[in-house]
This record gives sequence, C-alpha cells and structure tokens, in this order.
Amino acid sequence: MNHDMPTSSGTKDVLSSHSVFGAPCWVSLTSRDVKATEEFYGAVLGWQWRPAKLGDRFRIALVDGSPVAGIAGVATMWQMAVAWTPYFAVRSADEAAARVQERMGTTAVGPISLPPGRAALLADRDGATFGIWEGDLFTDWETWRNAQPAFITLHTRDAFDAAIFYGEVLDWASGRPGCCEVHYEGGEVVLRSRGDVVARIESGALEAAPDPTIRPHWQVHFFVEDVEACARAAELHGGSVLSKGGDEAVLRDHDGAQFTVTARRDT
Repeated sequence: MNHDMPTSSGTKDVLSSHSVFGAPCWVSLTSRDVKATEEFYGAVLGWQWRPAKLGDRFRIALVDGSPVAGIAGVATMWQMAVAWTPYFAVRSADEAAARVQERMGTTAVGPISLPPGRAALLADRDGATFGIWEGDLFTDWETWRNAQPAFITLHTRDAFDAAIFYGEVLDWASGRPGCCEVHYEGGEVVLRSRGDVVARIESGALEAAPDPTIRPHWQVHFFVEDVEACARAAELHGGSVLSKGGDEAVLRDHDGAQFTVTARRDT
C-alpha cells in the first residue's frame, strides 16, 4: 500500500503505476503496535522513521534518508494477520482484483480508494498474500527501486502454475509496452522489469503445511551489512531466528512477522 503518496501540487515529477505495471512497487508490514515495531526494526535494521501521509497508524522506514518500507498499524483494527506484504503496480486495481477472483484467488481488503489511487490486499489460489496499487507512486520511488533495499521471492507449490496466475493478473509477458518479462532459469521463475530482476518464484512449498514458513508465501528480503548482528539484535529485542546460513537469516519480529536479511553483495 502506498504510504507516502505525493500531492498533486508537488514540484517533483510523479511516476504512476501505469508506467511500471506488474512490477513490485512497495513492501509493507501490517503491525499491531507501531511504536514497538519502530523500536524493533530500528534496533535490528537501523531504520529511521518519518510520518506517512495516510495518518498516525502509518510510518515510512528510512535508510540514509531514502524510503525502504512502510508500516501499517492496522492489524487489530482491520482483523488482518501481522505480516510483510509486497505490493505490485497495476493499471486498474478493480480489474486486477476481479482477475484474481476469476482464477480462484481471494480478496481480503478492497479495492479501496486511497487518493490518489486504489489498493487491495489479495491472495493467490495457493494462499500466498500480496497487494496491488493503482495510482501515483511515492515521491522517492525511483530512489527506492535503484537502491534495491529489498527483493521478494514467492515460495509456492508450483512455480510454473504461479507464474501463469500472476502473469494473467498482473499482465506479465503480455506484450504491452513496459510489461515485465518472465524467464525460467535453473528451475525457478525470474521476473524482470526494465531489465532488472525484481522477483523470483520457487517451487516446493506445501499447501497445507502446519508451519507457515513452508506454506506458500511471499518472502521479503532486506539487504544488510551484517547478517549475524541482525540475528542477534532480533533475539535481544523479542524476535527469533528461524534459520541462518552464511549470508542469510530468516527472522521473526517481536509480533510474529517473518522476513529475511541477506548480506549485501558488491555488484
């Protein structure tokens, strides 16, 4: 959900979801307690904060002054799960939501109007949750994209089947000018927008697994300088470490939301 929407009187050029349709355009955490969430991610990832234009329940996370992610403190009010969710840019939120339902997915919230756009929270037919956004992107969106503070991976039952679902909903590989490209590389689906890898889809998740880390889900990864330090900080501030390798750790925050920290690689 676009937490930091520009006003029409702003002086900066505003990029629309129509220009980058199908691509991930934001990541958002649904939280119960905004203050506690700020403290946790400030300690673990070193984030700073600024208010968002949507109101007191919303915050923008910053790294070196650039936006990284959003917090929406609405989990209790809207009876939503505490979780990290990727949002995809679309031409029409209503049309994309209808396509999801036609393909046996579900709608959790929306589409709802959040001027200057529309948003919805959806789930694919295997239960993985994602969001869509139609309208202006936040003012520093190009900075966010170019810095690549985060990337997303779908762990799902069948990567090929999921690629068909999302391709039909989000106009991937549609042949329209500016659409995302889909490639099959090493047994996984790789999504590219304007030549850049923006998402991956991997097979192997179990649809009815009791462990939420094994069920189909979108995993949000954040690049960090020190994976081990992030894991220690998470445990010290009420979170937990679900798994850890040399350059990556899957963490759970104080409220139960799962995310991954990945060592930043020089390019």
